[in-house]
Amino acid sequence: MADHHDEEKKEESLMEKASEKFQGHDSSSSDDEDVKKSSVEAKAYRLFGREKSVHKALGGGILADVFLWRDKKVSAGVLGGATAIWVLFDVLEFNLLTLVCYGLILALVILFLWSNASTFIKKSPPCIPDVNIPEKPVLKFASALRIEINCAFSTLREIASGRDLKKFLSVIAGLWILSLIGSCCDFLTLAYTSTVLLCTVPVLYEKYEDKVDSFAEKAMAQLKKQYAVLNEKVLSKIPRAHSKDKKRD
Repeated sequence: MADHHDEEKKEESLMEKASEKFQGHDSSSSDDEDVKKSSVEAKAYRLFGREKSVHKALGGGILADVFLWRDKKVSAGVLGGATAIWVLFDVLEFNLLTLVCYGLILALVILFLWSNASTFIKKSPPCIPDVNIPEKPVLKFASALRIEINCAFSTLREIASGRDLKKFLSVIAGLWILSLIGSCCDFLTLAYTSTVLLCTVPVLYEKYEDKVDSFAEKAMAQLKKQYAVLNEKVLSKIPRAHSKDKKRD
């Protein structure tokens, strides 16, 4: 009886070990599947080849918060202010200099009358702040602007050298599209339209990111096919600047 009882215990221990190994194998296989899924998701197509979130792609600062409506009051204020400026200057056709002068006249008259009437109405005069523009922010802005302008000049020089035909054609197409847009509307309307797009498109893209990326992946595949055909039949036959330099050497 004792031997039979020991055999049962051994069988139970063997069964427990086997079940533990099987469960461990299942857990490891599930972990491997999770890793594979995460790797597949990480390699998923993203618009413009970005690897960051939409917020970080926009800079991750105050502007990104405004464009993605992190603070709805500020974003609504920016959009409302842009709309008010566009209505005043484009719809009602106010002149900028005239509007600024009228605003300054109104402010100066109110402050002047308030300062002189404070002795009669027995109230404290208005506190007019001493406004001074600090030097460091202006220098930082000028330095950043200088760097961006130099980068733009360097890019234009590289494009004009004729070494990258694809970039040359894309820049020409972009400038041509901008010229068409400029012929249809003035600068203020274009600036207002750009502001509206910046306040709507990023937040909508963040909401429907997967669907947009899937559609963009298919569209980019078709564009690459068309460009390959165009490159094979037309662009490859155009002489390049570096080939001429090699012949001279």
